[in-house]
Amino acid sequence: MIDRFGRKIEYMRISITDRCNLRCRYCMPAGIKTEKLPMDKILTYEEIVEVVRAAVDCGITRFKITGGEPLARKGCPELIRMIKKIPGVQQVTMTTNGVLLEKFLPELMDAGLDAVNISLDTLNPQTFKVITGYDYFENVIRGINSAVDAGLPVKINSVLQKGVNDNEWEELINIAKDKKADVRFIEMMPIGCGRDYEEVSNEKVFQRIRDKYPAVIEDISIHGNGPARYVKIPGFMGSIGFISAIHGKFCGECNRIRLTAAGRIKPCLCYGNTYDVFSVFRGNETSDIYSEKSRHEMLKSVIRKAVNNKPAQHCFEKLSEITESREMVKIGG
Repeated sequence: MIDRFGRKIEYMRISITDRCNLRCRYCMPAGIKTEKLPMDKILTYEEIVEVVRAAVDCGITRFKITGGEPLARKGCPELIRMIKKIPGVQQVTMTTNGVLLEKFLPELMDAGLDAVNISLDTLNPQTFKVITGYDYFENVIRGINSAVDAGLPVKINSVLQKGVNDNEWEELINIAKDKKADVRFIEMMPIGCGRDYEEVSNEKVFQRIRDKYPAVIEDISIHGNGPARYVKIPGFMGSIGFISAIHGKFCGECNRIRLTAAGRIKPCLCYGNTYDVFSVFRGNETSDIYSEKSRHEMLKSVIRKAVNNKPAQHCFEKLSEITESREMVKIGG
């Protein structure tokens, strides 16, 4: 599906829950009250599958399961299995904080999960607790090791914060030295509590890496569906990636839309406008009950409308113009 700016939209990020078993300081910090959606206000797995079928008919073939923490919702591996069985689906991946990954990895592998992104901002257990609010560091490390050992493609997503973990870039990239896993640095995005933090520029991180490893070279191989730019350090098993939403605007290559757990299609992370698919299934007390065929056509119409209204670019560099006011956990990571 081509949007009005000529971009091929082929990728959908699907949030299946707004619940998480961590309280990361830049996402959902302790002390911040966030009302959780009741189960009757989020899409069922069967409804998500219907949305995916409609998306495939619109030309979207790659899907990422996110949260909150997706493994915090019961039955996540089975949803992945259901989506993988849909004709036309090329790939299903997942983003997780890794706390429950070791436990569910056999089910995820059996369901056909194609790859996993694991959030990890530090290799210091004490700093991990400061950032996340919990002592689950060893759980995450075991999850990473289990996924790598199982042969599942793994990416580590790290957000650096000034004065907290910005001096750990070298320890983090060493994961890619010793394991067949990519390590990616994501600039802090000014969404929700992220507005309160000064981002660490990926330009500066790359300069530090280049100073330490002058032989670093660009890696032009395909690593997934996202906007990361990669480099390769000689002797490292994995690559180092940079997702630079603030200092390396990549909107011209954006290929995605998002589906929130509440059943809203979101064309751009920066702006608050969404397009409702929840009402296609539930509507209100006076709504007609639509047939599956009618729902399919309605879902395709909403998806196309969302894509057609996808903006040319975000405005993260101009805080006053950002219209998205929800916390990231409500949107989907």
